[in-house]
Amino acid sequence: MSNELNSVVAEISTLEAEGFALAKQWREICKADAKRFTTHTKADGFDTRLGKLMQQLKLEGGERITSQRLKDCGIHVIDKRRRSEALWFVENEIECRQFLAESKKGFTSLTALQAAMKSAKSNVGPNTEGEEKSGGVVTEGDTGMDDASKPVMSQADVILSLKAMCQANGLNVLDIVDALLAEFTAPADGHSVAMKKSA
Repeated sequence: MSNELNSVVAEISTLEAEGFALAKQWREICKADAKRFTTHTKADGFDTRLGKLMQQLKLEGGERITSQRLKDCGIHVIDKRRRSEALWFVENEIECRQFLAESKKGFTSLTALQAAMKSAKSNVGPNTEGEEKSGGVVTEGDTGMDDASKPVMSQADVILSLKAMCQANGLNVLDIVDALLAEFTAPADGHSVAMKKSA
């Protein structure tokens, strides 16, 4: 009976020791994942660079990037969920970075960041920033647009997109800028200046 009791106590001690060792290793894994996530989401990090490349490829041919184009660029070996998350991160970079700065929780993946941002948006409820005060005065921040019609691209995104589209179509960016200036400074008679084709 004494031998059985000793073996049970030894087994429990062994299980506890194994549990503590695994818990310590898990904390190290989480810490390394958080550090890796921070590195990958920096301006020159893996996910940011991948997302920007995906964004430029998307501008070349519409909504979907062909498998052949992914192979041409060598990124077909990267998991499609990772490519998709990187693209999402770049397309929502300002909001993501703001959320990361305000968050008390460290994230270990873009999947976790997406889930947290989605959860935070659903917990906020309706936006009261633009609601009318008594007397019918609209507060600052109400643009008169619903969420679906609000712009989703920042100025930097538009510039990057314009540059990529010009490169993909062999157009001179300065010609486009001149045409835009002419369009917005055109006389009120409704005649727009036709864009000259670049050689």
